[in-house]
Amino acid sequence: MDPMFKKILIANRGEIALRVIRTCREMGIKTVAVYSTADKDSLHVKFADEAVCIGKPAGADSYLNIPHIMAAAEITNADAVHPGYGFLAENSKFSQICADHGIKFIGPTPEMINKMGDKITAKETMIKAGVPVVPGGEGLLESVDQAKSLAKDVGYPVILKATAGGGGKGMRVVWEESEMEKAYTTAKMEAAASFKNDGVYMEKFVEEPRHIEIQVAGDQYGTVCHMSERDCSIQRRHQKLVEESPSPFMTPELRKKMGEAAIKAASAINYESVGTIEFLVDKHRNFYFMEMNTRIQVEHCVTEEVINFDLIKEQIKIARGETISGRNYEPQMHAIECRINAEDPYNDFRPSPGRITTLHTPGGHGVRVDSHVYAGYVIPPYYDSMIGKLITIAQTREEAIDTMYRALSEYVIEGVKTTIPFHLQLMQNEDFRKGNFTTKFLESFKMK
Repeated sequence: MDPMFKKILIANRGEIALRVIRTCREMGIKTVAVYSTADKDSLHVKFADEAVCIGKPAGADSYLNIPHIMAAAEITNADAVHPGYGFLAENSKFSQICADHGIKFIGPTPEMINKMGDKITAKETMIKAGVPVVPGGEGLLESVDQAKSLAKDVGYPVILKATAGGGGKGMRVVWEESEMEKAYTTAKMEAAASFKNDGVYMEKFVEEPRHIEIQVAGDQYGTVCHMSERDCSIQRRHQKLVEESPSPFMTPELRKKMGEAAIKAASAINYESVGTIEFLVDKHRNFYFMEMNTRIQVEHCVTEEVINFDLIKEQIKIARGETISGRNYEPQMHAIECRINAEDPYNDFRPSPGRITTLHTPGGHGVRVDSHVYAGYVIPPYYDSMIGKLITIAQTREEAIDTMYRALSEYVIEGVKTTIPFHLQLMQNEDFRKGNFTTKFLESFKMK
């Protein structure tokens, strides 16, 4: 076996594509960027060793177009594909097609993706593995009457969720029986429209929840370890805006319990690659499995900084058949990440594509910026609005927040609206600074 891949095609765009290119360059691996016509001027295209245009701006015509991506891999002789996050990262069909063509998919096998991709299957797998799950039904709901009957057993409030869902689509909270019929009908319609699958299931609605996830890594030889937690509770409409590690809500005992549960979860499917086990944690510090992300996550940088570890490098090594240490990691520092989106926080976070006329990124001790944009770059309207991630690292949470406020204050992006003003106000919010927040925090947060 060769010690490493010779050439990796990155089936993604923007900052994550650039992030993978950087690690590959350090490892002596050649890279191939793919891009849509809208992304021809993106930095990931400029910094890769080779670049192939794979279609028109729409995702379906480019970054989701499997035949075009496989053709790009074939003509450039790539021996592996890194999917990044989003797009095809958790697409078992793509993983299988790569395997069928002798190209290594840097991620889990199709079987592992399928086991965790469907929420009902994942929940059943976790119950068998002894991982705590939110109380609720064991399968898909067949009727409104069944939903009402189950809700009585579980106890209101309950939440209806799309089995093929994500990003808050096909999700409805029901506080009492009189609301069930409308919620059930709406959730099924939204699930069908968003995922072409109208299956919904029910869970107990966890009040005052925190969204805390555990980073895991597993190799091809059955070894799994965890790399501590990230608190992702600051979110809007189920979209994360701020992530940090360690969680201000965490205790050593809870970290040990959640870490062990995450290892059980990953071991239950013989997981290989890096991944994340996401949990809801209630105000009494009871935790429940929510889902597994079988890919690298946007917020992986937070973990990298608190344990001083390159997770992309680990992903590539695992894909190449190398063993992991099996050591469980504790956070040594405190890191916070603010997602910098091209959105207007004063106008309900409306997307703000367009040309960046002026750009100055912050620097100094304890500051990391992951971004693919530059002065003169045009943010296309076709994709996710995230244009960068600002991460600060310090000895304590208080210092990390102070560094973040300073870094945000010198982050200048002109020509488009961004979420920088929102983050500046959040860093000065007394409850946030004290760690008093849940996933509902932003529902009462008002921009000044």
